[in-house]
Amino acid sequence: MKLFSYYRSSAAWRVRIALAYKGIPHGTVPVHLTRDGGQQHSESYREMNPQGLVPALADDDRVFSQSLAIIEYLEETHPDPPLLPPDFAGRAVVRAMALGIACDIHPLQNLRVLNYLRGPLGQGDGPVADWVRHWIGQGFRPLEELARRHGDGMHHLYGDGVTLADCCLVPQMYNARRNYLDLTPFPALVAIDAHLTTLPAFSTTRPEAQADAE
Repeated sequence: MKLFSYYRSSAAWRVRIALAYKGIPHGTVPVHLTRDGGQQHSESYREMNPQGLVPALADDDRVFSQSLAIIEYLEETHPDPPLLPPDFAGRAVVRAMALGIACDIHPLQNLRVLNYLRGPLGQGDGPVADWVRHWIGQGFRPLEELARRHGDGMHHLYGDGVTLADCCLVPQMYNARRNYLDLTPFPALVAIDAHLTTLPAFSTTRPEAQADAE
């Protein structure tokens, strides 16, 4: 099994967390998103993954893309330890939290979106940074409330164990800090992030610990 990853990609980090949490042996192939015009745009990478994004996971002769689809594949093929609750309702809640990050927050701060803001739309660094902070904050507000409803507001987003939602939260919190978002309005998310980053699956997969980190 090989993970095609970029050290600072939050989507790739989600998958690194899941692989580490489940203890799945794998190799890592770095794909630099800005070097050489973006290695994800190379012909060889696009042939393997037509979406031209990271992460991608190669398992034998099959290649999977999109971080949440990859994690669901890992959950189904390596169910222990689980990243989804045993009950249907709990699974729906966890997936909703994860999708709130992966689909509502993350795409609006994706590198290709920011490059479009800076390039064709002619926006400077200040407005682009404001854009990023605005949309992270918009997404964190409901997530803060959901964390209080479905967890203790201190250790995990849902219940009393690591879930798919937690795999998404920590990379997004990292991005929020990189973009200087004021996290004061989100004490539950801050507390949960602080707890999760003490766990090996989260700490060993952080961007600075990756072989391709700059």
